[in-house]
Amino acid sequence: MASESNIDFQKYLISMDGKNETSQQMRGRKKSNAAANKSNDIPEALQEVKNHLGDGAAENIMERIKMAEKKKKKQSDGVDTVSRKRKAEDNEKLAVKEKETTLETDNQFIPTSLSHIPLKVLMDIEMELVYIDEEDISFEFAEPVVSTSTQSACHDSEKADAPSAPGGSTLPQIDKQLQMTLWEASACYRQKNYTAAAEQFSTALELCSKGAAIDHPFESSPEDISSIASFIETKLVTCYLKLRKPDDALNHSHRSIILNPAYFRNHLRQAAVFRCLERYSEAARSAMIADYMYWLTGGTEQHISKLIKLYWQAMIEEAITREEAFSVMYTPFATEVKAGKINKIKDVFAKKHPDYKEHIYTDPHGVHILPQMAGWPSLPPQQYLLTLGFRNKHIGKVLERWSSRKLPILSDRKAPFCPLTSEETKRYWDNTGKNVVPVIDFIKSTKLTDNRCACSPGIERLHYASLLGRLGRAKEQSQVINQAMAELATIPYLQDISQQDAELLQSLMADAMDTLEGRRSDKGRVWNKIQQIGLIEDYLYQVEDNYLKNKRLRMARTQRMRMKRIQATQQ
Repeated sequence: MASESNIDFQKYLISMDGKNETSQQMRGRKKSNAAANKSNDIPEALQEVKNHLGDGAAENIMERIKMAEKKKKKQSDGVDTVSRKRKAEDNEKLAVKEKETTLETDNQFIPTSLSHIPLKVLMDIEMELVYIDEEDISFEFAEPVVSTSTQSACHDSEKADAPSAPGGSTLPQIDKQLQMTLWEASACYRQKNYTAAAEQFSTALELCSKGAAIDHPFESSPEDISSIASFIETKLVTCYLKLRKPDDALNHSHRSIILNPAYFRNHLRQAAVFRCLERYSEAARSAMIADYMYWLTGGTEQHISKLIKLYWQAMIEEAITREEAFSVMYTPFATEVKAGKINKIKDVFAKKHPDYKEHIYTDPHGVHILPQMAGWPSLPPQQYLLTLGFRNKHIGKVLERWSSRKLPILSDRKAPFCPLTSEETKRYWDNTGKNVVPVIDFIKSTKLTDNRCACSPGIERLHYASLLGRLGRAKEQSQVINQAMAELATIPYLQDISQQDAELLQSLMADAMDTLEGRRSDKGRVWNKIQQIGLIEDYLYQVEDNYLKNKRLRMARTQRMRMKRIQATQQ
């Protein structure tokens, strides 16, 4: 029975080895100079964020949570009919995929890696889904954001890329001055004068920040104005991508999500920006969320979902093949995986990846999903355990400590009440931080939610932003805070959250906005309090361990002395 179980276990093991022939071919590619334009300081960028997002961005988070819950309930009710129709077909496809990805020779499993997706395919996907509206930009906002079951894939690709109000209703007529500015921007865009188009869209964004968004502002909701501003932000993303300035596009992509997190194309455009910056793990996560959002907001065209999944798969492949510090393996499972099976997984990993066994780690929090098996509408996605192997034992241990916490922290301070000096901060970044952050990003590229705490992805980003601030890297800090806010704004759409998590989410958003605006000191931020508490807990556990260790040593020493006395008296 035990041997049969072991055979079944090996049979369903799926490994994605980043050190294969494909990876070596891809490493021969030339690196792009995507991150070329660096010049902004935090105060200017932060004031710009304040103008674009408005003071109420954090205050609206509770309304967003309620909207997300309604959307998820409505979608789960409406998708049942489609699910039943597809179930048999999808089951057949899953069976075929299992046969294609698993080979056996004398009960020995032969792993296969993700199939390579050519760059041209990625470019075609971006032309169809990211630059969808470059020939026809509408500013009347009369069309809904997402396609419904009554629309064809062709119609979905041709319709105007315009935001909708909550509930799918048409937005109010926009202000005439703003509309004229947008038409001028549209004309420049159609003429491929992307520099002039970006300037006009920036002017339109300034008009929005001054209140010139719609004709009757007192009759509209904050969501109406947010949708219009998000629409303009996403136009700036496409302009800067066309100009090959992904650095300039990045914050606009984050802000488009903060303002309208339910629109799948905003996430896909963010993925395209990350791809241009060669940040492939983050691009993979954005594509994964885009695919989920497409289903959640009513999208039913399999063609579009398939393209998004291909993009997601390509980004995971790039992330794996370009990474030399660690290797990865995904293992499918259906029921709870016990410690014994995890040890088997680690043994298999060590045999398959002998160069990466200094420290082997299996992610215990949440489940991982691969693009081929992520059939959101019809079937629960196949779940995987992620196992990572490291060349550097220290990095593996730091990651394991990080994952053992309910709320994550990013620090290795031994004394919680003694802040690190600037030299210690730089040393921590060089030796640990810059090696751990890419691993955390990769882990999230196939994990939609985190079962430790709903806000964990945002908290991790905000810790990273604080570290960048202490290193004096102001522009990067601003970008990471915007990215964290986009992550936090998306969370209510990805999972059900408790009242406690909702309050934490609201506090994190408010403190992030305050940091961008330069209000108050960084010490009082929620994520810094979380880190302080985590460090104190570490300190107390260390004191307790030292006490117990010394107690055992004292007891052993006392026992030895007693034995010596007994032996002496007997002589």
